[in-house]
Amino acid sequence: MKTVFMVAEKPSLAASLASILSNGKNSSRKGFNGACSVHEWIGVFINAPSKFKMTSVCGHVLGVDFISKYNNWDRVDPVELFSCSIEKKEATPKLKMPAFLAQEAKGADHVVLWLDCDKEGENICFEVMGAVAGSVLGDINSPTVTYRARFSAITDKDIKAAFNNLGHPNENEAKSVDARQELDLRIGCAFTRFQTKFFQGRYGDLDSTLISYGPCQTPTLGFCVQRHDDIQTFKPEAYWCIQVTLTTKDGQEVYLDWGRVRCFDKEIANVFLQMVKDQREAKLVSVTSKEKVKARPPALNTVELMRVASSGLGMGPHHAMQIAEKLYTQGYISYPRTETTKYPENFDLLGTLQQQQNSSEWGSDVKEILKNGLHRPKSGHDAGDHPPITPMKAASRNDFDGDSWKIYDYITRHFIGTLAKDCRYLITTAAFIINNEEFSVSGKTLIEPGFTTIMPWQAIGKNEILPDFTANEMLPIKEARLTEHQTQPPDYLTEAELITLMEKHGIGTDASIPVHINNICQRNYVSVISGRKLKPTSLGIVLVHGYQKIDEELVLPTMRSAVEEQLNLIAAGKANFHDVLKHTTEIFKLKFQYFVKHIDSMDQLFEVTFSPLSASGKAHSRCGKCRRYMKYIQAKPARLHCPQCDETYSLPQNGTIKLFKELKCPLDDFELLCWTMGNKGKSFVFCPYCYNNPPFKDMRKGNGCNSCSHPTCQYSLIANGVISCAECEFGVLVLDPSSGPKWKLGCNRCDTIINLFSDAQKVTILDDNCDCGAQLVHVEYKLEKNKLQGSTEAKGCAFCSTEFAKLVDRPKVAVTSRPRLFRGGKAAAATVGRGRGGRGGRGRPPKDKMSQLAAYFV
Repeated sequence: MKTVFMVAEKPSLAASLASILSNGKNSSRKGFNGACSVHEWIGVFINAPSKFKMTSVCGHVLGVDFISKYNNWDRVDPVELFSCSIEKKEATPKLKMPAFLAQEAKGADHVVLWLDCDKEGENICFEVMGAVAGSVLGDINSPTVTYRARFSAITDKDIKAAFNNLGHPNENEAKSVDARQELDLRIGCAFTRFQTKFFQGRYGDLDSTLISYGPCQTPTLGFCVQRHDDIQTFKPEAYWCIQVTLTTKDGQEVYLDWGRVRCFDKEIANVFLQMVKDQREAKLVSVTSKEKVKARPPALNTVELMRVASSGLGMGPHHAMQIAEKLYTQGYISYPRTETTKYPENFDLLGTLQQQQNSSEWGSDVKEILKNGLHRPKSGHDAGDHPPITPMKAASRNDFDGDSWKIYDYITRHFIGTLAKDCRYLITTAAFIINNEEFSVSGKTLIEPGFTTIMPWQAIGKNEILPDFTANEMLPIKEARLTEHQTQPPDYLTEAELITLMEKHGIGTDASIPVHINNICQRNYVSVISGRKLKPTSLGIVLVHGYQKIDEELVLPTMRSAVEEQLNLIAAGKANFHDVLKHTTEIFKLKFQYFVKHIDSMDQLFEVTFSPLSASGKAHSRCGKCRRYMKYIQAKPARLHCPQCDETYSLPQNGTIKLFKELKCPLDDFELLCWTMGNKGKSFVFCPYCYNNPPFKDMRKGNGCNSCSHPTCQYSLIANGVISCAECEFGVLVLDPSSGPKWKLGCNRCDTIINLFSDAQKVTILDDNCDCGAQLVHVEYKLEKNKLQGSTEAKGCAFCSTEFAKLVDRPKVAVTSRPRLFRGGKAAAATVGRGRGGRGGRGRPPKDKMSQLAAYFV
């Protein structure tokens, strides 16, 4: 029996597909990575009995990055990033996705790829193929080995139709994504690294972790700042209008609109007013009626969904798309990323509509449409990607949370609206003459509500019925007066308006537009104000104005739209992948070099807006070099700055920083600090100089004392490490010396925390180790707070000792469940050149190795 290995893009989607394809008769088990399940059943593939295995990835398997030596911001000139080597790395190393796929695909005869049917999905197809190439029987690139399923909805009909009409992956589309990823990496990282280091080294109140640049992100910000500039430069202008009130024969008042609308010269406006006042009556010239049609909407695409979510549903486009994707994987709606607004000729409109006829929300409207017959949807745009977004099965409010229901409700109403009648109404206009000046009044009457019944927010409003006028009737003028007004500036861009601009200028795709908008918000370049309007911050304004001073093309949408056109040519097989990369990279490299050369032009704007580091922050802790107080700058990113030495030190983010007992690092004399994350309770002690300049070869930048292999410091890993963490690969559980009296062990790599020995006066890690590999612990309590039985102190293993059983918050995963025990957690062991094999507890180096260890001191 042959084996068919199938891969979906998300675990939830894999479960749905397996259930449909196996008719609910599949068995499931967890994969070794813990994130993805494997569903198995027996079926038929290409007319032969086969064993099916369905699993999934979690988005991209691989991500593009520079080789490791180019990831050091301090040692690499950003201009090198335009030409240095890059590589594909695991997108989520913790999931071990390539190894998981290779193991599950072992011995498979065929591979069927069920990734999302867009360019990103096509790219993931080839990532999966690369991971399983050595496991499957036969050539992974052979059309008889690897197949591609294309579908737009998670329904029995769509999925089984896709299974019976399998195609093959599109390499050109995958390459266009590779090109975009590489360009965005090179361009974005080069500009971002240079800007961030330059400006964060000079100003203390930027309040953004990264001063980032993005080929799509920056033009997006440019639209917001351009509207801000329009508002700031707007000069209001006074104008005047003539308002005339008539009285009908039955005493009803009628307010007329002036034919000239307004006049910007008050004297001339007064002349017209006097002409009107010279007459006591207005002559009715004509009454005309005209039927108007408000057309039902075209089918729904992604951009329109995002616009409505922002302007009508009160949620950001990024959040809205996350909900839409969840609804899609649950089978409630069709694929939510599409540019198409035209239903395919073979789309089952009737069947899709009939599913909704029993709904308590819109069932009566659906039945009315079914009774009178469907109206052919308006002709829209066929982008050749996916059908428009439609509901795939009926649901009620109780099936969703609040925001999910709003999205489902809108998508369903929009779909029903596309099949309903147009809205028809009558406009009646009465035209008057007063001393040769034209005036009019209009009213409207609803004839046929049509689609506005199901989409009430589109309704034309209440009827405005005019009085019964007769031809050439003369109506007395009750009042004629002049009113003064002022022109108003435009408002800040709404998210919906910004989405429209991005679509118009080719900035981003339907998948990336919400990401770019979300990025400029997270970077503190714009803030979302009432009405979901985007107001640029001082940082966002200065950045855009700086780009405009140096090279306006860096912020204009024309550059990115030209790149997108080239990427589309790659996807269509009309342009060479390497030629497009080389050409575009060279253009941006020259622009980057020009930008660096003229950075002073942008800096002049920063000087006016932001405060220098020397004037920012509050005195905090002493510098180990000059012994003066350094300043703690809390604005993102948090930093320490020594005004005397003019040096800046990075700090751990998203927590509080405090002095630790006014103690000093034995290596550099800087005062030790303690970082605490309030929500998770994690904390560690660190030296600000060592945090930025690791003193030992085995230490990474950005580590605290719990990763330091100093042999004698009482706060180092050597003194406080207990055992390897069972939750991550390289972490070590280390006693947190700052945590007393609520003592805890914390992993120096992940967020694992173990609470122990509450209210103990002193906790010491001993040289001896337990049979389980953990270092023994010595605990002392005060007499009045004694929690030990019959003694105020004791020693033993925190995990094995029965005396400590009630004093330790036992980890859910037994520490001894892993054979890999702490041997300096790769710290001391690596420092003295030992391998990872062999026994040996915490791995504190023997005395004859101390001289070797000392050689690594700074």
